[in-house]
Amino acid sequence: MSFGDKVKHQAEEAKGKTKEAVGDAKDDEGMQAEGRREQTSAETKQAGDKLKDAGRDVKKAFDK
Repeated sequence: MSFGDKVKHQAEEAKGKTKEAVGDAKDDEGMQAEGRREQTSAETKQAGDKLKDAGRDVKKAFDK
């Protein structure tokens, strides 16, 4: 996984956390939900990043 993708996914998670916090402050349930959705999406992508990295590491171990 590229470093740029990892940074992008972390930024997406931070954006979701910010939206959820603003939604909490404004008592805006729609914004809170949107923030949680963005966080979930980013966390899923990050899990995929980790899985791909682990697969690459296993492949490298067997190539030796």
